Amino acid sequence: MRIAALDICGEKAGLKRGQGLAEARAMRPGIEVIAADPTADKALLTSLADWCDGYTPLVAMDRTNGLYLDITGCVHLHGSEQSLLADILSRLVRLGIETRGAISSSAGLSWAMARYRPGQIAGPQDGEEVLSSLPLAALRLPLDTIETLARVGLKTIGDLIPLPRAPLARRFGPSVLLRLDQALGFEDEPLSPRLPVASLSVERRLASPIQDEADILGLTLQLAKSLRQSLEEREEGGRLFELVLFRVDGKVFRIRAATSAALKDPERISALYRERLQAIHDDLDAGYGFEILRLCVLKTERYTAIQEDFSGRSDQTRPLSAFADRVMARFGPESLSVLVLQESHVPERATGFSPVADIAGLTVQQRLDMPKAAALSSVRPLRLFRHPERVDAIATELPEGAPASFKWRKITYQVARAEGPERIAGEWWIDGEDALTRDYFRIEDADGRRFWLFRDGLYGQTVASPQWFVHGVFA
Repeated sequence: MRIAALDICGEKAGLKRGQGLAEARAMRPGIEVIAADPTADKALLTSLADWCDGYTPLVAMDRTNGLYLDITGCVHLHGSEQSLLADILSRLVRLGIETRGAISSSAGLSWAMARYRPGQIAGPQDGEEVLSSLPLAALRLPLDTIETLARVGLKTIGDLIPLPRAPLARRFGPSVLLRLDQALGFEDEPLSPRLPVASLSVERRLASPIQDEADILGLTLQLAKSLRQSLEEREEGGRLFELVLFRVDGKVFRIRAATSAALKDPERISALYRERLQAIHDDLDAGYGFEILRLCVLKTERYTAIQEDFSGRSDQTRPLSAFADRVMARFGPESLSVLVLQESHVPERATGFSPVADIAGLTVQQRLDMPKAAALSSVRPLRLFRHPERVDAIATELPEGAPASFKWRKITYQVARAEGPERIAGEWWIDGEDALTRDYFRIEDADGRRFWLFRDGLYGQTVASPQWFVHGVFA
C-alpha cells in the first residue's frame, strides 16, 4: 500500500506521494490513513467544476486533482483579480475543502504557482522571475526526466532558462523545452472546457438566496426578457435552453429545456420552465437557497418573422409548437410522436412514429410526403394491421391468380371480385437473400366486405407452398 494523496500536515511531516505506507508509519506512527476512493474523488472534482461555473463558463479539468479557470472577461464582476482569487479560496475553505490557487497569463505558470507559490498573481512579464526559484517538478515533467536533470546539477527552473536550447533538447528530449515555453507563455496551451460554452447567457446574482419555485420562475422570466434583445439582433431563436441554479452550499442544478421550433418569447420560455420544474419537483432540493441563476441558450436557429394574415396569427404552427413544448417539458421528449413515411415498399415498414422535435421541419416534410401519400391512398386499405394475419386460402388460378375463398378468424369468405396482383419484392438488404416476394390482391367477398390479401412467396420460389395473409381491410 502506498500514499496516493496528502494534506498539508502530511507534507510538512516529510511524507511524499508514492511512499510506502509501512515506511510512512515508521516515520510518523500517529498518521491517520483513509482508503483511497478514485471514483468519489472524481465526483467531488466534477461537483467543484460545476460550482466554479459561477465564476466563468470556461472550466477545464486538470487530471484528477485540479481545475483550470479561464477568467478572461470575468474579472470585472469581482472588482479585481486579487479579490476574485480570494473569494474563490475563502468560499472553498468554508465548504471544508483545502485548496490552493494562483492567477497568471498561462496555464503552465498558474499550475506551477498554485502548487509551489500559491495565492499570488503574476503578470505577463513576470513569468521568468517567478519560475526561476521553483523546482523542476513545477514544469509538469515526468519523474525520470527530473531525476536525469538533477544528476547533472539542474535542480531549479532558473538553472534551465539560460542554457542553450538545442543541446538541451537533444540530451533530455523536446518535452523539457515544451513545458518551459508553455509556462513562460511562449507556447500556446489551449484548454478544453468540460462543458459546451453557451452562445448566449444571462445571469442574476442575488443578495439573499431564494427557495420558492415562484421566485425562480419570476427571475427566469426576467432573464428571458434580457435574452430577447440579443436574439432579435441575431435574428435567431433558441432551440435548447439551460437554466443553471447555484446553491449556496456549492451544489449546482442544470435544467435543460428543448423546443420544437425557434423560440424567443420570454413568457413561453418561462412557461416552459414552469413545466420542467413541475416534472423534476422532487429532485430539485433548494436547501438553503440559490444565490445565482443563469439562463443559457445552448442551441439557436434562424427565426424568420412572418407577416400576419386576416386570422391575426403570423404562423399557424406556433400554437402547435407551444403545446408540444409544454407537453414534452413535463413528460419527456418521447411523449409526443408523429406518423412519418419511411423509405420502404414493404407496407408495415412504410410508416413509423418519430418524436416531435421540429414542428417547422415536420410541416415541410408533410408537404414533401403528400405526393407519395396521395399515390398510395387509392390502393392501400384504410386499416392496416400491425402484423399480417395468416389465412387458409384456396387458389384456383395458379400460379398468380387470386384465391377463390379464404378462412380468416374461423370464418370462411367467398371471393366475389379481386384486383391484382401488386407485386412487392422482398428487401434483401434487411431480410437477407431469402426474402420472399409478395403478391397483393384487393378482395371483395359476396357481402361486399373488402380485404387486402397477399401471397408470401411465388410458386416455385419456395420449397413449401406459398402462405396467404390478410394485411388490412378497406372501408
